Amino acid sequence: MSESTGTRRASGLSRKGLQGGSVGLLGAVVIGVSCIAPAYTLTASLGPTIAEVGVQLPAIFLVGFIPMLLVALGYRELNNAMPDSGTSFTWATRAFGPWVGWMGGWGLVAATIIVLSNLAAVAVEFFYLMLAQVTGNAALAALAENVPLNIATTLVFIALACWVSYRGMETTKKLQYVLVGFQLLVLAWFAVAAFVHVDNGTAFDASAISAEWFNPFAVDSFSTFAAGVSLSIFIYWGWDVTLTMNEETKDPEKTPGRAAAATIFVIVVLYMLMALAVLSFAGIGTEGLGAGNPENQESIFAALAGPVMGPFAILMSLAVLSSSAASLQSTFVSPARTMLAMGHYRALPASYGRISPRFKSPGYATVAAAIAAGAFYAVTRVLSENALWDTITALGMMICFYYGVTALACVWYFRAEAFAGARNFFFKFLSPLLGGIILLVMFFQTAKDSLAPAYGSGSSVGGVGLVFILGCGVILLGAVLMFVMYKRHPGFFRGETLRRGTAADDAGQRV
Repeated sequence: MSESTGTRRASGLSRKGLQGGSVGLLGAVVIGVSCIAPAYTLTASLGPTIAEVGVQLPAIFLVGFIPMLLVALGYRELNNAMPDSGTSFTWATRAFGPWVGWMGGWGLVAATIIVLSNLAAVAVEFFYLMLAQVTGNAALAALAENVPLNIATTLVFIALACWVSYRGMETTKKLQYVLVGFQLLVLAWFAVAAFVHVDNGTAFDASAISAEWFNPFAVDSFSTFAAGVSLSIFIYWGWDVTLTMNEETKDPEKTPGRAAAATIFVIVVLYMLMALAVLSFAGIGTEGLGAGNPENQESIFAALAGPVMGPFAILMSLAVLSSSAASLQSTFVSPARTMLAMGHYRALPASYGRISPRFKSPGYATVAAAIAAGAFYAVTRVLSENALWDTITALGMMICFYYGVTALACVWYFRAEAFAGARNFFFKFLSPLLGGIILLVMFFQTAKDSLAPAYGSGSSVGGVGLVFILGCGVILLGAVLMFVMYKRHPGFFRGETLRRGTAADDAGQRV
C-alpha cells in the first residue's frame, strides 16, 4: 500500500505508522511457526488425539489441515487486495459491514489474549520442571502448584514477552530465529532417535508404518472423527499471525499470503513426522509407554523423551519451554495489531491506534493485551483451575467463528469476479467457501456438544456445561462491548471510517 500514514482511500483503508519492510518471507514463516508452537502443541495434543482416533492420527492431522489450507487461500486473496493489519476485523467489515467486522475482530482478540495467559502458564510449569531437572531437586517442580508464586511468575513471563513485542518486529524476529530453530532441532532429534530405536528393535512397542494410518474412513465413528478433527484444527491455529504483520513485511501484497501457506505446509510436515515417530516407537497401547496410556496423555514428550533421547531428554523440556515462551511473545503480534487497526478506524478508543515513536510498534495495544492476559489468568487461576482450562477448551469455538467469518468475507467481497476464470473460482470462491462452511459447522457442533455438563473438565452451572457458558459468555461480552463502542464511537458503525464494499467497487476507484 502506498499511502502515507493517515491518508485514507475512499474505502477508508490507510496505513498506521508501523515499520514497513522489516520482515521478509523467512522471518514471517518463522514467526508463524513460533505462534503455532509445535513443541508445546504436540506434547499436549498427541496423547488426547491418539486416545480418540488411535493409529489414524496421521489421517486426522491431514484432514484437519484441509480446512486450514482452504481458509489460508482465502486469507491470501484478501491480503493481496487489502493488506491491512486489522485482517479479520478489516476484511469482515469491508465485506459484511461494521457489526460483523467488529465481532470478527473481537473473536481474534479474545482468543489470542486467552491463549497468551495459557502459554505463559505452560512456560512457567516447564520453567520450574527445568529447574528441577537441572538441579536434581524434584521439589522445585512442585513450586508451579503454589498459586501465588505461580501467578507472580506467570505475570513476569507476560511482562517480558510484552517488552520484547513492544520493541517491534526487528527484536521479535531476532528472538524467534533462536527459539524456533532450537525447538525444531530438538523435535527432529526426537523423531530420528525414535526411528533408530524402531530399526534397532529397542522401541517400546515397535510398529511398522502402514497405509491404513492415513485412512480417515477407518475411524470408528463420526463423533470420534469430529472430536479428532476438532483437536487437529486447534493445533494448526496461529498461522494467521503472518497476515497481521502485512504492513510491516516486504512486498505486503504478496509476502504475508505466501508466508501463511508456507507456515501451514511446514507445520503439517512436522506434525506428520512426529505422529509417525510416536506411533512407531510407542504404539497405542494403554500400558507403560504406550501413547494410549492416560498417564502419558497430559504430556507425551515428558513420558517418551527419556526412553527415546536418553541423557539428552532435558533438551525436550527446554524445547517445550522455548516453544511456549516463543509463542507467548509472537502471539502478542496478532491482538496488538488488530486492536491497533480497531483504534485507527475508531472501532475502539483512539488510544489503541497509537504507535510507539521509537519502535514503530503498536505500543498502547501491546501493553493493553498484556494487562488483559495477566488479569484474565490471575482471576481464573484464583477462582478455579477448571475454569481456566475450560476456557482454553472453549477457544475452539472462537477460532472456528472468526476463521469462518473471514473465509466467507472473502467469498462475499470477491463475489462479482468469482466466476471470471478458473483461478478466481478456486481461490476466491470455492476454497474459502468450503473452508468457512466447515469451520462454522464445527463452531455450531462444538457449541451444541459443550452444552453437556460432561464436556471438558466436567464442570457445569445449572446443568449446562462450563465450556458452553464460557465460550458463549466471551462472545456475548464482545457483543456488549460492541454496543458500548457504538454509543461512544458511532462513526465507525455508520461507515464513516471504514466503508463496506466489494472488489469491483475498489477496482473502479483505482481506475
